[in-house]
Amino acid sequence: MRLLGFTLLLFVVFSCSNVEKNRTNLIDFVPNNASIIIKTSNLEDLKSSIKNSDFLNKFSKTSAFKNLETKLENLKLLKPNGELLICFSNDGNDSLQYSIITKFTPQLFKRDSIKNYIEESLTYENQTLTKSTFNNNTFYSTIIDSTFFAASSKDVINTVLANSSMNDELTKIYNSTSNDKTFSIIINANSPFIKSFFIEESLKLSTFTNYIAIDVDLKQDYIYINGITKATDSTKILNNVFRNTIPQENQIQNITPFDSDGFMSFTFKNFKTIEGNLKALNKIDSTSVSVPIFDNIIEVGVIYQNENRAIVLNSIDFISTEDALIGEQTIVDNYRGIDIYSLSKPELFVNTFSPLIKNINTDKYCILDNFFVFSNHTDLLQSIIANYQNKTTFGELDTFKKAKEQLSNASSLLLIANSKSLKSVLIENFKDDLDDTFGNYSTSALQFIYDSNFAHLNAIIQKSKTIAIQNSVSEELNIKLASDILTKPQFVTNHLTKEKEIVVQDVKNNLYLISNKGKILWKKQLEGAVLGTIEQIDIYKNGRLQLAFATPNRVYVIDRDGKDVAPFPGKFNDEITQPLSVFDYDKNKDYRLLVTQGKNILMYNKNLQTVGGFNFKSAKDAILSQPKHFRISRKDYIVFKTQNTIHIIDRVGNKRVSPKISGNLSNQPIFLYNDKFTTTTSNGQLISVDTRGGISLENLNLSEKHNLEASSKTLVTLSENKLNIKSNEVELDFGTYTRPELFYIKDKIYVAITDLQTQKVYLYDSLGNLLPYFPLYGNSEITLDNINKDNSLEFVTKGENNSILLYRIN
Repeated sequence: MRLLGFTLLLFVVFSCSNVEKNRTNLIDFVPNNASIIIKTSNLEDLKSSIKNSDFLNKFSKTSAFKNLETKLENLKLLKPNGELLICFSNDGNDSLQYSIITKFTPQLFKRDSIKNYIEESLTYENQTLTKSTFNNNTFYSTIIDSTFFAASSKDVINTVLANSSMNDELTKIYNSTSNDKTFSIIINANSPFIKSFFIEESLKLSTFTNYIAIDVDLKQDYIYINGITKATDSTKILNNVFRNTIPQENQIQNITPFDSDGFMSFTFKNFKTIEGNLKALNKIDSTSVSVPIFDNIIEVGVIYQNENRAIVLNSIDFISTEDALIGEQTIVDNYRGIDIYSLSKPELFVNTFSPLIKNINTDKYCILDNFFVFSNHTDLLQSIIANYQNKTTFGELDTFKKAKEQLSNASSLLLIANSKSLKSVLIENFKDDLDDTFGNYSTSALQFIYDSNFAHLNAIIQKSKTIAIQNSVSEELNIKLASDILTKPQFVTNHLTKEKEIVVQDVKNNLYLISNKGKILWKKQLEGAVLGTIEQIDIYKNGRLQLAFATPNRVYVIDRDGKDVAPFPGKFNDEITQPLSVFDYDKNKDYRLLVTQGKNILMYNKNLQTVGGFNFKSAKDAILSQPKHFRISRKDYIVFKTQNTIHIIDRVGNKRVSPKISGNLSNQPIFLYNDKFTTTTSNGQLISVDTRGGISLENLNLSEKHNLEASSKTLVTLSENKLNIKSNEVELDFGTYTRPELFYIKDKIYVAITDLQTQKVYLYDSLGNLLPYFPLYGNSEITLDNINKDNSLEFVTKGENNSILLYRIN
């Protein structure tokens, strides 16, 4: 599996006081020399999110990624039920070691039928260790007080067994993380594995803070991060420089040219406060003379453009700031009506703001409203002037505005990077070449907001998207699963949000529930393949929806959390041959569940009890269609068919209508079309039965291999390469087509069909017109709906063998 590409940046070592206690929580078992701690409450979602992340896939060719991928292959063997920690540490030989911690359950680690796996038992201080080798990778595991602990090295386990002391500071940090995000990480800035989050190499993370605890929301096209960072000693920039300061609203983006590599901004309400903090950090005499130019400044910024730099001061009283520069007003140039002056003290900013500003000398400046801009490079000053006047700045970019939605307006320190700067920062940390381009990541942000003795941290790395054009279709998600997909993806309703989510099954019979943002909510092993479409029921009559369906030998009802609803699943010795039918006759949620087994139909209530009084015994031949319920003129009809008979019965299984059929029927479903029970014969005729048993036949010139779909007023057929929607015929290219699907949404009819041979999805309106931008790539039938309450429709289909595609029709 591809795991932890992003976390290659995030390694942590803790050095806080330890206290002897009873170990009850997972964090209590973390090795003292842990280099990184990753917490997840849903391992499957973590693996899937990383696998599907466009950003993390760019690291897949690096040596560090491949090394981690190999080491963590053993995670495939574990099926944790709840929270799991993955820790990394460096041993005495400077080799990377990992450990895995989770609560032990009988289902956690099953060795049965695992290929390329061997194990042996070892003993250490009366504790049994299991040495496991899987695909030539060795790891060790044991159970300590109902906690499963595995590690790549026996020494790691031995150390944890020998030392039961715990780190109170680490526990506090751990408790600040959330359980609702994709995963959480705790970082130590002093780790040798991470250098800096900043564009300037001189601004090391180890000089900035001690540790960071973050929650990561990882999606296909973005990474949102929030958490806290804390410095525990006065040598760190965060703790010393920003102490007692009040963050202000950042404005540097409004003067930074749109084509710059990014900018850094730090703010304060009172310059005297931050000046005193900087003098203390740099051990400068606090009585040294201050420079009056900074008295009315509330923000200082650095603009990056290639190797050039510009420093910006944001003044709340530009007249006073200009007066402070009265001795520095020798004009050296004029550009677009703006004077450019010389500056006699090029080292002014380094002397005042080190270590936030280093190695940047300036000998020229200009004034743009309340901004004072300083640089050594006239061409950079001219670029800033032109873009400010043209309003082509970072602040006007849609990508910046989008990123700003995830940030607070006021920051103690804000870093914005374009794709070039982002890649440079990553290479600096990896010390490994990144072949892939980051061109689509045009605006990334990192924000610190100081608060007492810690700071809030927010960050975003987001792929830029082209604004959708009306009537266009955009691919929103491409979700890759660990195994190939078995069933067509379909939408189900989230009863909490009223939005739609995706349910799908893979070839290993795992059922997945996936949010409309691509997050795997759960994965559940089933006994067999799902038959037909999954239904939703409210079994408790409380507004909460469950999934109801059948496999060849089970009937399942599963709640929103992926748990079986008692007394389900129901086990059946004889094979179930049609999808589960769910009837709610009077819309009062007293459900009837119909199970078809060959010639027989069994009726159960929602407690999986046989419904007494249901009199239908058996058909003469195998039932060919899923039983359906229709209501006409206050009468209930249950309808299904065999090869020679259309059965029309009432609620209790008695015959309600007895049509006399001559000839063979097709395997197509039965529909209620024009108030008649309608299907086709094996030779392609349309056969309709009214409520009195009257039969009518219509020759539609369908081939033997045809498909039928219908609603109350719309009939759709597919025969060879001819698709008929009502009376409108569409001639298709010859191919291998799925059965047509009919959707009625917002008073409009849509018909979908997929050519599996050319892997194209077609979507038509009721007149047979192909919608704009179709056909689109797809490999299965689709499900079409409005999934998120906006004005656009979405549809889901299978992509590659193991991927799900979500498209949006704009």
